[in-house]
Amino acid sequence: MATLRDLGLSEYEARAYRSLLNTGPTTAKELSRASDVPMGRIYDVLNSLEQHNLARSQTASRPKKYVAVEPNTALDRLLEERKRELDERVERYESIVDELSAELDAADPVEDRFWTAAVGPDETVDLLLERLSAADDHIVMVAADPVPKRDIQAVSEAVTAALEDALERGVSVDILMTHKLVASLSVRVGERYQETLQAREDFEVRTDDDITGSFNVIDGVEVCIQVPNPLSSGEAFGMIDLKDPEFAGSVTAEFKPRWNSAEPLVF
Repeated sequence: MATLRDLGLSEYEARAYRSLLNTGPTTAKELSRASDVPMGRIYDVLNSLEQHNLARSQTASRPKKYVAVEPNTALDRLLEERKRELDERVERYESIVDELSAELDAADPVEDRFWTAAVGPDETVDLLLERLSAADDHIVMVAADPVPKRDIQAVSEAVTAALEDALERGVSVDILMTHKLVASLSVRVGERYQETLQAREDFEVRTDDDITGSFNVIDGVEVCIQVPNPLSSGEAFGMIDLKDPEFAGSVTAEFKPRWNSAEPLVF
């Protein structure tokens, strides 16, 4: 059950405000009795309610009397306070991330082979987006089918956003896909391609309906391979991420002739 404490008030402040709504204009002493807030704390509590703009005082009266602000107004004010606090917290976290991004540079890549895998729709997309965000130089993306069994339009928007971030970092992108996959993409992705991406020299999309697999080559040393579900044609089971310059070079060599013979995408 929701309480005023969920919006930032202390237990005493919540009691005092609720009691003010019931009593109408009242003195601190009377409010202490009505709310069970100790007399030694009631003035601090009332001052806090006034600072939150949840109560008003009538200083001309002797003794001073207090009255509650209308509930709808009070709740709106508490909500705005919480929103301001959240905005400040987000800004603080973003500043921390900016500082740590420069500090926590990844170590120089090692020559040893390394592989990892993701199984399941969400895990597959998370791994793909993570590896796209790690690219420093060049991304090759070959896509024949939707990445996982989930909303391909939402996935396409997330992937497009990751590719745009990569472009901003100076990474070039080449994408080879089937017309079938192009037709399944989000309308927003098509709009972004026509309005912004199509004109970039470091971003190119071509089509080839003869491709049957889906994979990505990152910086010429890493390959992310989509693994199809053996029990359900057209669905993805997971993804294998393999860091191996020699293997990546072989994949790239196989890719180049298909790329050269493919048709530029026309939306």
